[in-house]
Amino acid sequence: MNVNPNQSPKALPESLLAPSITELVKRNMNRAIRLTNELMQVHVTLVNSDEIHRYEIRTAEADYMWNNWYTELSNIRDIYTSGEETANKTYMGISLILDAWVMSLLTDTFGDVPYKDAIKGRAGLYMPAFDKQEDIYADLFQKLDSANVLLAEGGNLAVAQAEQDPLYQGNALLWRKFGNSLYLRLLLRVSGKPDAIAGGKTAAEKIREIVDERPGDYPIMTSIEESATLKFTGVVPYQSEFHNWRAYDFNGDNSLSQFFVNNLVQWGDPRLELWATTWEGIYSGVPSGYAVTNLPEGQSRYKPELARESRLGNILNYPELQFILAEAALKEYTSGDAQMHYEKGVVSAITLWDVEVPEGHLEKDEVKWGSDYSFDSKMELIHLQKYYTLFFTDFQQWFEHRRTGHPVLPKGPGLRNDGMMPARINYPLYVQSLNQASYQAAVAEQGPDNINTKVWWQE
Repeated sequence: MNVNPNQSPKALPESLLAPSITELVKRNMNRAIRLTNELMQVHVTLVNSDEIHRYEIRTAEADYMWNNWYTELSNIRDIYTSGEETANKTYMGISLILDAWVMSLLTDTFGDVPYKDAIKGRAGLYMPAFDKQEDIYADLFQKLDSANVLLAEGGNLAVAQAEQDPLYQGNALLWRKFGNSLYLRLLLRVSGKPDAIAGGKTAAEKIREIVDERPGDYPIMTSIEESATLKFTGVVPYQSEFHNWRAYDFNGDNSLSQFFVNNLVQWGDPRLELWATTWEGIYSGVPSGYAVTNLPEGQSRYKPELARESRLGNILNYPELQFILAEAALKEYTSGDAQMHYEKGVVSAITLWDVEVPEGHLEKDEVKWGSDYSFDSKMELIHLQKYYTLFFTDFQQWFEHRRTGHPVLPKGPGLRNDGMMPARINYPLYVQSLNQASYQAAVAEQGPDNINTKVWWQE
């Protein structure tokens, strides 16, 4: 009986957009420092019993990502429904892009996961089936194609709505560029598979279509300013995940790794001064995978200012796109110049941090592109630089290393798991008990529920 005639009975899309993006970025940053940065030797824990850097991942780690990603996926799909009900194609397109982003994180982390039947508890579906990763990716590509069209037709958001868009302030073209750049990221991820997975095309063929054949229909990012980055202002709710962390929790119980620091020192990279403290007057890291009996003394650490750094809210930036295009050209998926895109990536990855590229930087032995280099050497160049571009970007460093084997990481004497980089995270324990039949079917299809079972695009 008590119905407010002045209030919508459902959440409007503009009221869901900013909270969802903000929550996702913050949660991803939390897991980046907890998992990605340990596995990928950005930093090394100084707590001997925490063995992620030794390739041991406790089963309880799974719950955090699974729960938060699916929670926000529910809100993102509500944005689409609300957009449909209000005939707002722009919100529908934005929702599809965010849906593809979140679902790619879920499937690239776990493999086969609930997708088509996911988050339908309100409809009485409490035990969703797990979809195969190949099928999930095929549908994500359809969503990104649809988003591109919807945004072109829908145009910019109204002024009041644009104020509640923390990424692009309602600019439909910039959302299209983000969506199509994400499309290229995901196409490249599965490009090693021969399947016709993208509208009847292989991933490599679809990359060629977007970049070479129909660039006017598929606009992509053209500058650093078009990067998909949540800018933290320091004002609630746009505060970094680490804004209120104790200093010890951010940089007191870890130290940057030798691998991470030494490359930047060797290159004379100006980002090092923004990211790291000095130790006894120099930049110095500790070895990852150290033996249990050889706990190192902490050396260079994250600079405290990073805890409030807005650029850590990265989703997908322009330098990453350039490295995607460099690899696509190297593999002859496109007619582009791999060296040109590589060098654009190197330069923009530095200038993104508002520092100047050192004179002659691209000619340094450790940075320069050699036309006579082997294919593997060129891949290492691209992915070593890309590794730093993906600094604190959810699990992307780990995903790319699993896909390519680059950059080549040193292996310490204390590694567990036979020295093998984990290929996935296990499913949450509660899923195994509460959705047992679907879980067992997924394990029978994909393989044992452990960190060494490869996902579809790795095989």
